[in-house]
Amino acid sequence: MRKTIISLVAALASLVPVCLQAAGASPQADAGVAASAQHVTQADLQADAPDQYTVVKGDTLWGISGRFLKDPWKWPQIWQMNRDEIKDPHWIYPGDVIHLDRSGAYPQLSLTSGGPAAAAANVVKVEPRVRIEPLRSAIPSIPGTVIGPFLSQPLVVEEDGLDQAPRIVATQEGRVAVSAGETAYADRIGADAGVNWQVFHPGVALHDPETGEILGYEAKYLGDARVRRFGNPTTLTIVKSTQEITPGDRLVPARETTFPNYIPHAPDKLIEGAIMSVEGGVAEIGQYQIVTINRGSRDGLEVGHVLASYHRGAVIGGNGHDTGPSIAGDWMKGVEVTPVYVVPEPKVDDPAHAKSGATLRDGKIKLPDERNGLLFVFRVFHKLSYAMVMKATQPIYVGDIVRTP
Repeated sequence: MRKTIISLVAALASLVPVCLQAAGASPQADAGVAASAQHVTQADLQADAPDQYTVVKGDTLWGISGRFLKDPWKWPQIWQMNRDEIKDPHWIYPGDVIHLDRSGAYPQLSLTSGGPAAAAANVVKVEPRVRIEPLRSAIPSIPGTVIGPFLSQPLVVEEDGLDQAPRIVATQEGRVAVSAGETAYADRIGADAGVNWQVFHPGVALHDPETGEILGYEAKYLGDARVRRFGNPTTLTIVKSTQEITPGDRLVPARETTFPNYIPHAPDKLIEGAIMSVEGGVAEIGQYQIVTINRGSRDGLEVGHVLASYHRGAVIGGNGHDTGPSIAGDWMKGVEVTPVYVVPEPKVDDPAHAKSGATLRDGKIKLPDERNGLLFVFRVFHKLSYAMVMKATQPIYVGDIVRTP
């Protein structure tokens, strides 16, 4: 019996992708992920899932997941990854070949490195001198061109987050505002601080649409500045400006763009929240647009989490008319949003109304929440997060519900 168990464990370990074993990942899966991995069946595969796929430049983990799986967030399950592997995966590169094994009880994926041929295909000869560049770049989780500014710029800060930040105290020749190429002066920048800074103007408070709690503040990005001379005050040159920069605006150290390297996966517990705002203030939200949701790290949300979005089912009365109060109130003053409805569970006086198939008379009934999309969380703050809409089967609106799929 003991030999049989050992043999089974060894067989399972052999199914872990070569790339993950090379990274030194532990074969012992997290209990929650391992349990759910047993439920990846042939029914989870796309009808046209290929037997193998060669990764090409421009691919994303989400896109490759969707080639094999109906639900891309089940990617860790088909690889049998543990939590450490999900958070810090060994990268997949252009030229690598992903193989789908359908022979067992559960479908499995394995990976073969592209090898010398793929490496040679990525070599570019430049004349008249030799340049040395990395042969391959790992593919990102989701498209990076859209989320770049949301990774390199804070955009949302915690309460009092800018109070102690350096401040522009004066401008060149006392001008009301400065722009690219002009000079400004700032306090609180010591000689040991960095030389590259971003300029922000404190924005409006972001309130939780459900509780009214202040979750953070918008920080409006104005441009970039570089230290020309440290001192008291420190002299800055404005190297980029998207809007006018004036005394009182705050400075934050510039940060490099780091694209998320987490594998798309569902939270291991129920997380439910709401869409607070959308970049650009558009009425209808579609694929690849960026939204803010009212859940963050304190709620268990992590980079790489996938959430499903649902349009709130309306509460209707006996006459069939919508009776719900609007959720669009004072929580996002100054931001254009589409009115949606809070839909508390209706109180039913007659127990018969609660039965399946009961006749609706003078009471109220809540229509079901209808699923309309999938979101990938790519940046997490303490109380709120940014997510990209990866799929929209119907229009998505500010106020729609997000929850663990």
